[in-house]
Amino acid sequence: MIGLISATAAGSAGCRRVASAWPGRTRVYEGPVGDAVRRAFAECEQLVCFLATGAVVRLVAPLLVDKASDPGIVCVDEGGRFAVSLVGGHGGGANELAREVGELLGAEPVVTTATDSVGVPGLDTLGLPVEGDVAGVSRAMLDGEAVALRADVAWPLPPLRVAEAGAYSIRVSDRAVEPAEREVVLRPPSLVVGVGASKGAPVDEVLGLVEDALRDAGLSVKSVAELATVDAKADEPGILGAAERLGVPVVTYGAEELAAVDVPNPSDAPLAAVGTPSVAEAAALLRGGELLVPKRKSAARPAMATCAVVRRPGRGRLAVVGLGPGARDLLTPRAKDELRRASVLVGLDQYVDQIRDLLLPGTRVLESGLGAEEERARTAVAEARLGQAVALIGSGDAGVYAMASPALAEASDDIDVVGVPGVTAALAAGAILGAPLGHDHVSISLSDLHTPWEVIERRVRAAAEADLVVTFYNPRSRGRDWQLPKALTILAGHRKPTTPVGVVRNASRPDESSRVTTLAGLDPATVDMMTVVTVGNTATREIAGRMVTPRGYRWQEDPK
Repeated sequence: MIGLISATAAGSAGCRRVASAWPGRTRVYEGPVGDAVRRAFAECEQLVCFLATGAVVRLVAPLLVDKASDPGIVCVDEGGRFAVSLVGGHGGGANELAREVGELLGAEPVVTTATDSVGVPGLDTLGLPVEGDVAGVSRAMLDGEAVALRADVAWPLPPLRVAEAGAYSIRVSDRAVEPAEREVVLRPPSLVVGVGASKGAPVDEVLGLVEDALRDAGLSVKSVAELATVDAKADEPGILGAAERLGVPVVTYGAEELAAVDVPNPSDAPLAAVGTPSVAEAAALLRGGELLVPKRKSAARPAMATCAVVRRPGRGRLAVVGLGPGARDLLTPRAKDELRRASVLVGLDQYVDQIRDLLLPGTRVLESGLGAEEERARTAVAEARLGQAVALIGSGDAGVYAMASPALAEASDDIDVVGVPGVTAALAAGAILGAPLGHDHVSISLSDLHTPWEVIERRVRAAAEADLVVTFYNPRSRGRDWQLPKALTILAGHRKPTTPVGVVRNASRPDESSRVTTLAGLDPATVDMMTVVTVGNTATREIAGRMVTPRGYRWQEDPK
């Protein structure tokens, strides 16, 4: 919950704006400001104070305990010009909250945390438990000193300023190792503990068994991702209690699923009780991984719990990102987030140049030229399979005549794939032309480099006969100068010569140009590969220089 506090009419107006925008996420505190701040501090995870920073500092100073538990606090000035991250920039999420509040109110977010200020990921913001010299290693990264990365477990991380060797180090490990001097240890959630339990097994017995198994194997309890068991034990108090104390979820599987898993230590007892010869080992192994601790029983007599531990490899992450038509303000916030999250960026060189300034230091860039689409797709998938966080970029929407389809044709279920939509060329051109896509429409690429012309021509004829608005991608190049005239001729057989046609070149870019002409008046020689051509249907009209296709198929009244 976010507590909202104000002292003036302007501040109260700001509170109301935030509260109305984030219903259920905020609570407005009224009354004397000091009392309101103290109540919100005790009850909320974050605070937005429409007060001077000095006043908030004096009010919260006596309340601060440590950065791990203190709420994040953002201050907004009386004029609503700045959203200042004051306390809990990382641990309390104040830095991100300042950006959110700034976007909502039109205020400038002010973030002074060193790593955020220079675009270096904070080691305590990666979503992993962290131990060791966080301040020292972070400072070394900021100062450009050599920081070595040692990974006992491959895990998709954002870009970090690291080297092969250095006086400082970052270690990614699920082993029970203590951080060395000048070292940070990140704990990935790579361990799955399979658990079986008799009815009424005590929480302490289950938890003690799990902790003993991890300790004896030299594994860190902080890397446990989940407890896994059979569906029949989904409500077993001992298992649920142990998971709650460990701070992890319980995942359950059907007995038939578990019975199909090949395990080293099957038993007749669970087969008779719940229908599978293995619970602990099978539940831990069901989704793959390396069995580090075979089934072991608790020390109690009689033993009422069993467990097994599996290490699952870190799943690489492939984000297929659409960059939009080229203008920075048409690049979506989600796309920007994915570009900053990726440790490896794969893309066409000219597209990489568009967003290079958004990449964090340490991002590895793999760029290539035109005609290497399949190679880029294979490279991106291969990097993800190595456990990397990868962004594969394409113009417009990456799923429209771009990189998503060749990448997903290469990918299997061994990596996580995220699609990030972008503004397509057809949509960008349509917005410039007016409203040509107001009714049913289709996009057709006239490039026959990958699609036989016979197939393209059949699609153009179908669109012509169906009276669809048509947007032509890749309409004409120096080596392909006859396809567009041919396609226009096909459409002319079903539409009047006066049918409006929109021509947009370099939509949303500084050298953008556009015009509305007619099917008879379009000169194909004026079109190139940077151009999108939109041909209206029989209801499309030119009104005040704009193309408009009615939402209903017929106009209520012919404007002419």
